Amino acid sequence: MSENYVALLGTKGGPAIRPGSSMPTSNLFVLNDKKIVVDCGLGVTKGLVDQGMQLKDLSLIFITHLHSDHYLELGPLLHTSWTAGLKTPVDVYGPPGLVNYWLAFLMSMKADIDLRMEDEGRPDIRELVKVYEIDEGTVMDHDGLVVSAIRTEHPPLTDCYALSFKTADTHVVCSGDTAPIAALEHFAKGADLLVHEAMLESALPALMERIGNGSDKLMAHWLRSHTFAHDAAKTATRAGVKRLALSHLIPSDDPSYSETDWQNAVDEHWEGELIVGKDGLKIAL
Repeated sequence: MSENYVALLGTKGGPAIRPGSSMPTSNLFVLNDKKIVVDCGLGVTKGLVDQGMQLKDLSLIFITHLHSDHYLELGPLLHTSWTAGLKTPVDVYGPPGLVNYWLAFLMSMKADIDLRMEDEGRPDIRELVKVYEIDEGTVMDHDGLVVSAIRTEHPPLTDCYALSFKTADTHVVCSGDTAPIAALEHFAKGADLLVHEAMLESALPALMERIGNGSDKLMAHWLRSHTFAHDAAKTATRAGVKRLALSHLIPSDDPSYSETDWQNAVDEHWEGELIVGKDGLKIAL
């Protein structure tokens, strides 16, 4: 029987990295031998290789929304996989606008792509990669894997999705970026694992000071567009999920806060197993 697991490749909320910080959001879901990349923040390529994945085996990618910490490295991942021997199709699913990103990336790398095709005999990456723009509902139903999506509350974006991955034996849900929404409780009902974004409320003022070039608008964005850890715990409890993993952590790199602080934040609202995300963490299913 194949091994099913989720690897949290990058667990930091937001696009910036600093000395000692974790990397922005990316994940590897392995379900029924299918390797599924969910979000492609900075560092995803190295994260996949560190999990032992051969990049030439890349075949399926999902992007939850068009904030840079979720898709900045999509093009470089695909191009690097191509240089690593990719010769089979890759399907990429994501919100409206993702096709334009991919076409612009191809244009930016046209000189290199054309040169490598001519000089190295490589197949045309433009014919290998297909990008599908998604909406709510069933996104994919193929070979025992059903992927579905709902819109989340992540203003100012409207095309931002939570994703459900179901096989005959396993159900994993990724919240995407979102404020608390009742719809996610129904969407994740009974899941084996809910990977949910989370903020630590007490740590936000210090984070604002460290960022240094934001304004009150940044704090307002966090408060209206993201979920506190205690609210993620409420969602997990109401959904009746078996395990809760916190990722897209805000903050993820403040040494004044530890895993204990995240545990304390959810204790009143969650009695099940809590997994606090760390880059490279592998969660067996």
